[in-house]
Amino acid sequence: MADNGTGDMNRDAIGRGSGAADARRGPAAWNRRGMLKAAGASALGAGMAVTGAGEAVAKPGGGNGNGQGKGAGIVRGELEFPQYGRFTIVQFNDTQDSHRTDRRTIELQEAVLDDVQPDFVVINGDVIDGGPSSVHEVKQAINNVVLPMEERGIPWALTFGNHDEDSTGETGFDEQDMIRFIGQYRHNLNAHGADVTGTSNQVITIASGQGKKDAFAVWLLDSGRYAPDEIAGQDFEGYPDWDWLRFDQVEWYAQTSRELEKRRGAAVPGLVFQHIALHEHRAMWFASIDSRSDADHERAKKKHSNVGERNEDECPGPFNSGMFNAMLHRGDIRGLYVGHDHINSYTGSYYGIELGYSPATGFAPYGLEGADRNRLRGARVFTLDERDEGIYTGTELKFARDYGIDMSEAAQPGEPADFPKYVK
Repeated sequence: MADNGTGDMNRDAIGRGSGAADARRGPAAWNRRGMLKAAGASALGAGMAVTGAGEAVAKPGGGNGNGQGKGAGIVRGELEFPQYGRFTIVQFNDTQDSHRTDRRTIELQEAVLDDVQPDFVVINGDVIDGGPSSVHEVKQAINNVVLPMEERGIPWALTFGNHDEDSTGETGFDEQDMIRFIGQYRHNLNAHGADVTGTSNQVITIASGQGKKDAFAVWLLDSGRYAPDEIAGQDFEGYPDWDWLRFDQVEWYAQTSRELEKRRGAAVPGLVFQHIALHEHRAMWFASIDSRSDADHERAKKKHSNVGERNEDECPGPFNSGMFNAMLHRGDIRGLYVGHDHINSYTGSYYGIELGYSPATGFAPYGLEGADRNRLRGARVFTLDERDEGIYTGTELKFARDYGIDMSEAAQPGEPADFPKYVK
C-alpha cells in the first residue's frame, strides 16, 4: 500500500483516536506520558510493582522488583536457558482488536504456541485498538490475547504501539493502568520500567543454563504513538506523523548495555522489540537513502540478504532516533524487530544487525487487498542456542494459512474470554 507522502496511510481509519493525547503540543510534547494519573505515577515512581488482585506492593530489592533499584528497567531471574541450550521466542504483533477479538486471532496464537512451544512471548505493540468503550472492555480486549500464554504457563510481556491508548479519551484507562492490570497475571514479565520517555521500557535477561550469568537480553522499548502537533512553532505537515524513540530511551539502552557488560565481563547479546520501524528499515530494503527503485532493491538483496515481502512503505517518525547508531556502537544487538506496518514481513542484515518485521497477528486490522486480505497473518519465531557461539541462530515466520485457519475476508468477532480467577 502506498502512502500519501506523509507516512499517514489508509490504515482502516487509523486516525488519532479519541484517546490520542491532546497534551502533546508545544514543549509539553516531549513528555508523552504527561497525561498519567497522579496517583498511578506516584505509586509506580515509588518503586511499586503490581501483584495479586491489583494492589501495589513493593517487591524485594526495591525499584521495579528486579533488584536493580528505582527505574533501572532490568528484569533478571525470570528466564533461563534450559540445560540443552535451546530457547525460543515468539513475536506476536498488532493483535489490535476490541473486547470481541476476532476468533481467528486467538486461533492463530494458540496454534503457534502449541506448535513452537516457546519459552517466552512478546506481543509487540498495538495490543488493542480504540474499540473498547469502558475500562472493563479494555481489560477484556487485553485478556483475550494474553490468555493463550497464561493458560499454557508461558512467560510473556508486551510493548505498546500507537493504538493502545486510542480508547483512553473515553475510558480514562491509559498505558500505565494497563501495566498495573497485567501485573496481576502470573506469567507476565512487564515491569514499571526505566525512568525514561514511554511506558515499561525494560530489558529482560536470560540466564545461562550453565550458571547464573546473563547469557542473552530481550529489550522491550516503547516507540510511542504520534508526533506532537508542533515543536518550536513548526508543525509536521509533509512529514510522517508517527512517534520515535526519544534520546533518553536510546541513552538508557546504551548505559544499561554497558551495565550488563560490566556485570557479565563481556557484552550480552540481545534482540530489541519495538512497535514502530527505524528509518534504517527502509534504507536496508533499497540499500539507499534517496533512491528507491527496483534496481536499488535488487542491489540491496545482494548486499543485505533481504528476504520477505514489502507491501507498504515503512512508517517511522519524522526524526531518526539514533537507535541504530547506538546499537552499532555497542555491538551487542543481534536484531531489532517491529510491527506497525501490517503487510510487511521482510528481514535482512544491515551492517551486522538484523532488521525485520513481523506481520500482523490480528485479523481485525487492515491487511492486503481483496481475497488476499489475511494471507500474511502470522507470527515470528526466534531461536537461541547457548551452545552456538553467536547464541542467536535465526528466525522464521509462521502463517495462519499454514495451520488451516479460515482466510476469508469477513470479520469473525468472538466473545470475550473469562478472566483468570486471580485477575480483576
